[in-house]
Amino acid sequence: MSGAVEEWKEGLSIRVLQKIHDLESQAEKFKKERQQRQFQLESLEAALEKQKQKVDKEKNEGAALKRENQNLMELCDNLEKTRQKLFHELQMKESQINFQEGQLISSKKQVESLGQDFKRYKSELEKQPKTFGNGDTSFENTPQRSNTG
Repeated sequence: MSGAVEEWKEGLSIRVLQKIHDLESQAEKFKKERQQRQFQLESLEAALEKQKQKVDKEKNEGAALKRENQNLMELCDNLEKTRQKLFHELQMKESQINFQEGQLISSKKQVESLGQDFKRYKSELEKQPKTFGNGDTSFENTPQRSNTG
């Protein structure tokens, strides 16, 4: 077959044959360049697809991180509300404790005062002459209450 291909060139001048040879060489060169560029194009398309997948993966990770961040923000808000509520409750309890401590101090003073009053009355009672048992006023002469109804 190569013989049939070369037959058409018979009888052509050397200059024309040289030009044909140059054109065939150039065509072969272009064919190789096209193959190289096709390979480069396929490589670039593969790299582009890989980058697209990477971008999609990063978008998904970004969306997941955004959701997680939102959840954490809500959790922080809830924790802050709980902290404020507990702080308020603590203030209320501290106020109650302070009030009760005041009442306790007041009660202790009252007990102390009553104790002093008791000692004073007891001392006064001990200083008075004992008339019970010797004299007109005794328990034996005290009228008794009758339970006969």
